Amino acid sequence: MGLRLLHLHLHGLFRSQDLELGRDSDTGGQTLYVLELARSLALRPEVDHVDVVTRQIVDRRVSPDYALPEEPICPGARILRFPFGPKRYLRKELLWPHLEQLADQLVSRLSQPGEAVDWIHAHYADAGLVGALVSQRTGIPLVFTGHSLGREKQRRLLESGLDWSQIEQTYAISRRIDAEERALAQAELVVTSTRQEADHQYARYGHFQAEQSAVVPPGVDATRFYPNASTQELAEIQPLIQPFLREPDRSPLLAISRAVRRKNIPALVEAYGRSPVLRNRHNLVLVLGCREDSRHLEKQQRDVLQQVFDLVDRFDLYGKVAYPKQHSRTQIPALYRWASSRGGLFVNPALTEPFGLTLLEAAACGVPMVATDDGGPRDIRARCENGLLVDVTDPGALQEALEMAGHDPIRWRRWSDNGVEAVSRHFSWDAHVCRYLALMQQRTDCSFVSAKATPALRSTSTRSRMLVLDLDSSLDLPAVGSLNDLREQLHEDALAQSSGLVILSGRSLALARLRYSELHLPEPEAWITNAGTELHHGPGLELDQTWTVRINQCWNRDAVLKAMEDLQDHITLQDSDHQGAYKVSYLLKEADPGLLGLARQRLRRDGLQAQPHVRCHWFLDVLPQRASRSEAIRFLAMSWELSLEQVMVVASQQGDAELMDGMPATVVPADHDRTLQVPHHHPRVYVSKRSNVAAVLDGLSHYHFSSMR
Repeated sequence: MGLRLLHLHLHGLFRSQDLELGRDSDTGGQTLYVLELARSLALRPEVDHVDVVTRQIVDRRVSPDYALPEEPICPGARILRFPFGPKRYLRKELLWPHLEQLADQLVSRLSQPGEAVDWIHAHYADAGLVGALVSQRTGIPLVFTGHSLGREKQRRLLESGLDWSQIEQTYAISRRIDAEERALAQAELVVTSTRQEADHQYARYGHFQAEQSAVVPPGVDATRFYPNASTQELAEIQPLIQPFLREPDRSPLLAISRAVRRKNIPALVEAYGRSPVLRNRHNLVLVLGCREDSRHLEKQQRDVLQQVFDLVDRFDLYGKVAYPKQHSRTQIPALYRWASSRGGLFVNPALTEPFGLTLLEAAACGVPMVATDDGGPRDIRARCENGLLVDVTDPGALQEALEMAGHDPIRWRRWSDNGVEAVSRHFSWDAHVCRYLALMQQRTDCSFVSAKATPALRSTSTRSRMLVLDLDSSLDLPAVGSLNDLREQLHEDALAQSSGLVILSGRSLALARLRYSELHLPEPEAWITNAGTELHHGPGLELDQTWTVRINQCWNRDAVLKAMEDLQDHITLQDSDHQGAYKVSYLLKEADPGLLGLARQRLRRDGLQAQPHVRCHWFLDVLPQRASRSEAIRFLAMSWELSLEQVMVVASQQGDAELMDGMPATVVPADHDRTLQVPHHHPRVYVSKRSNVAAVLDGLSHYHFSSMR
């Protein structure tokens, strides 16, 4: 049997036909790349099947296509849409709270007979986080492609004058960078488009290792992008452009991009407006996505378009600049060929360009380029020799490059021919897919796969449900009456062999058992102790070695202690009774919400795969990146062969947010810590009107966990 591949592309609008490219900042080149990659992989004899997972969207503002749970792409490839978060369409920055829900659904599906895949390929940071979680829990190896990296975006935005708080509020940049670090720590293979992307952009990440990366330039669809336009398609393009232009036969400067700041389109308009040479020689044609009414666009798009309109007015460019409101994806190749037929240039003035697929599309159609001297265009020009690169942050340099590029018709012809030939040789989809599959096979043959993943072992437990109680909070100082009711309930469940009791604690096993014995509750079937780093089973308290092996990967306790020394003015190491082999525990000298970020920075700076957790305002634990209380619960559920809907947990303290993510049934007591942000209208979170153990009893009833009710 051939390879079974699962691609994760979570945000934007994704379907198999008529992609709405440029509709918003989330539906751009990545969307097209993933679709074309799935199609090309499905044609290969080495590949059995390709699935692309995306978000199911039920929203009257978008096409009903995006609500279909399944859609064919071509024979051997399909789209699978999973619901997570609200039904309505959301921009990617709002998806972060809902990603754990998707990860849980995917783990459940992939654990079913016949649903296993050989590789997961995650695209962008949000999918990278989901892919890392699923890979970690199932043992399926992960490929990661960042497409556009958070650290690079943050750097560029800071240089543009935005302050960090603005960037954080608009782009949730910290969560994005955290997700990229998590994906890089888990990935067997990182696919980059260019060497510059690997050497300069990914290299800024603590968990990136150069040996895990490979440069695989995207391919161009030669059936759509080719030179020499037909008379008919040139005639079809005219209605898009001609209404704007007094002299439509002039050589065009063509830009095709989304109307977002990073694409830097206003700088191109200004360079054109300031140059008498450009205004007399060229028209400027801006294809900036589709719009019905600019007032209904996202604010960033409105702002960019307004800048364009203002510049056209300031330099009196009416009759020289075209900015059509509507176009179809099928018209894009014809636009390139139309520009080529008039001796035009394709211009990409982006502030940062991870690759630049539009540059290759233009080259394949015979249009030379003037492009940003950043990222992918460097690799493209080195192979294609089809135009000029320029520092687009220098307005004078951009103007000069445009004037120079359009000056010499003989050189224009050489650039045009070079681009067509080089794209055919170096940037075909066939070459891309061959390289892609060879890398997977190489890593499989060299036993790279499974080095970073250990699936849970199956146990013989016959429990139909799992009840997880936190000894340190939900069982702390219980009211006598409620404790007696819980004791009775648990004894009934034990006799009925329905719910399996699991005790969760930040304490060591010995200290947890000592405290638990005072409650006179039934013996648990499993103990999750030391903040999720130890898992013991049954009356014999057998240590789960599989869990230990999983969390031990890349853990260096001594290095963690050294990295945290910088924070000794804020924290003090707890005594040995509260330490663990996979847990370094501190007390905060004063409650400080910002300390978690400082600890994360120190650990990342030293390239450590470790994660800090603050609980109850005063306790800071540093654990292996693959360890946490919620991960231990999920691991145990898989070993018991339970779906997460059959697991009930209690969240009440600062640091318990992880227990409210995803699919488990969560109970929140009325007296929960007010810093715990409880999601409104979450179907898997129940807020009790009672406190402590009484809330546990309410949760058992609410989720029908009780054998007595």
